Amino acid sequence: MRIRIIGSCGSGKSTLAKELSDQYGIPSYELDNLIWDRSAENLRYPESVRDESFQSIVSSEAWIVEGVQCKDWTLKSIQEADLIFVLAPNVFIRDYRIIKRFVLSRMGLQPWNYKQSFKNLCKMIVKWNHQYNVEEVICTINENRKTATITKNKKQVIQWIERHLEVVVSESGRT
Repeated sequence: MRIRIIGSCGSGKSTLAKELSDQYGIPSYELDNLIWDRSAENLRYPESVRDESFQSIVSSEAWIVEGVQCKDWTLKSIQEADLIFVLAPNVFIRDYRIIKRFVLSRMGLQPWNYKQSFKNLCKMIVKWNHQYNVEEVICTINENRKTATITKNKKQVIQWIERHLEVVVSESGRT
C-alpha cells in the first residue's frame, strides 16, 4: 500500500505517518528529511541526492510519504499513491501543536530534527500554517488524476484505510 499524507505545519502528518507505519508495517518517510541534511544547520542536500532518494522510495512496493510539499519533485508520490490524505484540522489546533512542539523541543523534552528558533516558530505559524493553501494542493492532486480524502484527524484516516483494505481483499477474492 502506498499512502501520501499532505497538510500544513502542525496538521499531524508526521505523527500520523509514524502511527500508520507501526500499525501496518509500512515504512514512512518525511519529505523534509530528503531536503535537509541534518548534519549541520541550514544545510540542504543537493537536488540530485534528494531526487534520487525520493525516486527510490516511490519505486518501492509500499510506503507512507508525508510532507507539506506538493511541488513538481514530489508529484510522483501523488501519481503512485493508492490513498492520498490531506490533513486539515482547525487552524487553532494546528497553532497549538506548533507552539507545543516548539516549547517541548526548546526545553529538551521532545526531540526534533533541528533547533527551532523564534523566527522559525513565527514562520511556521504564519506562512506554513495560516497561509497554507489547501485548495491549491487539491487542485494539484486533481490535475494528476487522483482524488484526495480531506480529513480532520487520524481516526478518519484509519477508517478510510480499513475500508480500502476491505475492498482490496474482497476484489482479490474474486479473481
